[in-house]
Amino acid sequence: MREVREWTAQAGRIVRKRRDPVVVQTLRSATAATIAYVIALRLSPEALPLTAPLTALLVVQVTLYATLTNGFRRVNAVVTGVLLAIAFSLLVGLTWWSLALLLVASLAVGRLVRVEEYVPEVAISAMLVLGVTTVGDTAWARVVETLIGAVVGLACNLLLAPPVWVEEAGESIGDLARRLRQLMLRMGEEAAGGTPVDRAEKQLHEARRLDHDIVEVDAALRQAEDSLRLNPRVQDSVLHRVVLRTGLDTLEICTVVLRVLARSLTDLAKEREPEPLFEAETGAALEQLLSEIADAVVSFAVLVTTHLSTSAESAEERLAAELRTAAGTRDKLALLLREEAERAPGHWQLPGAVLAEVNRILDELDTEHRTRRLFEELDRVSREQRARMPRLTRLRERLGVTEQMWRNRAGFGGRSR
Repeated sequence: MREVREWTAQAGRIVRKRRDPVVVQTLRSATAATIAYVIALRLSPEALPLTAPLTALLVVQVTLYATLTNGFRRVNAVVTGVLLAIAFSLLVGLTWWSLALLLVASLAVGRLVRVEEYVPEVAISAMLVLGVTTVGDTAWARVVETLIGAVVGLACNLLLAPPVWVEEAGESIGDLARRLRQLMLRMGEEAAGGTPVDRAEKQLHEARRLDHDIVEVDAALRQAEDSLRLNPRVQDSVLHRVVLRTGLDTLEICTVVLRVLARSLTDLAKEREPEPLFEAETGAALEQLLSEIADAVVSFAVLVTTHLSTSAESAEERLAAELRTAAGTRDKLALLLREEAERAPGHWQLPGAVLAEVNRILDELDTEHRTRRLFEELDRVSREQRARMPRLTRLRERLGVTEQMWRNRAGFGGRSR
C-alpha cells in the first residue's frame, strides 16, 4: 500500500512537471531548433547548418499573442541581424574591431528597418550568428538557413500551444496576500502592546517595500495575460484576465491603505510616546480586527485565483463570513475609539484616521464591490473589443458568445470562475 502511494505521488509530480510552463517552453524551443536543423540538413549545402536552429530559438516566443502581434517585427530583427553577421563574416571575420562595427551597424540598421522595441535583437542576433559564420560559408546558404529557422519558429508557435502562466501569476498574488497578512498581524500585535516609535517606523518602511512586490506581481500578471490571449488551450481567456487584473488592483489598493495606516500608527506613536497607542481594550479590539482583515485578504486572493466554480463559491462564502466577522469587530472598535475621543477630545484625528483606513480595506474586499468592479471591467473590455474588432465581435455574437455569457460564467455575487 505504501509503495502504491509513493508511486502515485511520483506520478503526480511527473504530471505537474510536464505541465510546468518552464518545462513546456523549454521543450517547445528545443523542438523548434531540432526540426529547423533537420530541415536545414536537407536543404542547405552546409555540413553543419547551425544558423537555422539558432534563428528558430530566437523566433520562438513565450506566448502566442506575442508571436502574432510582434512576430513580424521580431523576425525582421532576427533576419536583419543574421544578414549583417553574414556580410561581416564574408568581409572581415570576427575581431574586436569588427564586432564593434557590427554592433554600431546593427543598432543603426535596426532603426532604419523599423523593428521598434526589437532594435537590440538585431545586434544580439548578429553577434550570435557571427560566431558560427566565421568560416568561408556562402551567403545564400545562411539566408536559406535563416528563413528555415524563422518559418519553423513561427510554425511551432502556431501548432504547439505555448504555456499558460496563470498558475505562476496566481502564486504571485497569493504570496503578496500572505505578506500583507503577516504585516497586518505584526501591526495589530504592536498596536495592542504599545509601539515604540522606532518599531512603528520599521513597520511603515516594510509597508512601503510592498510597492516593489506589487511591481513584481504585475509583471507576472502581464505575462499570464499575454499567455491567455489567442491561446487555443484556454477558454474564457478574457474572463481569466479580468478576474486576475481586478484582483491585483484590489490588493494594490489594500497595500496603499495599509501603508497609510502604518503612517497613522507611526504618527500616533510619536504623539503619545511613552504612553501606549490605545487603551488596553481598544488595542485588543484593533489587534483582533487587523487579524480578521488579514485572514480576509488571504481568502480574497484564494477567490480570485481559484479555477473551479465550486471551489470559487466556497472561497466566496468563506470570505463573506470573515468580512461579516470583521465588520462586527470594526463596529466595536468604533465605539471604543469614540469613548476615547470623548475623554480626550483634542486627540481624535489620528484614531479616527485609523478607523477610516480599516473601513476602506473592508470596503475594497467586499464581495458586492468586487462584483461591480468585475462587471464594469468586463463591460469596458467588451466595448474596446467592439470598437477595435467589429467584425470579430459580430462573428462571436452570431456564434452565441455574448457579454451575458461572460456574466453568467463570472457568476452572480462575485464568483469568478
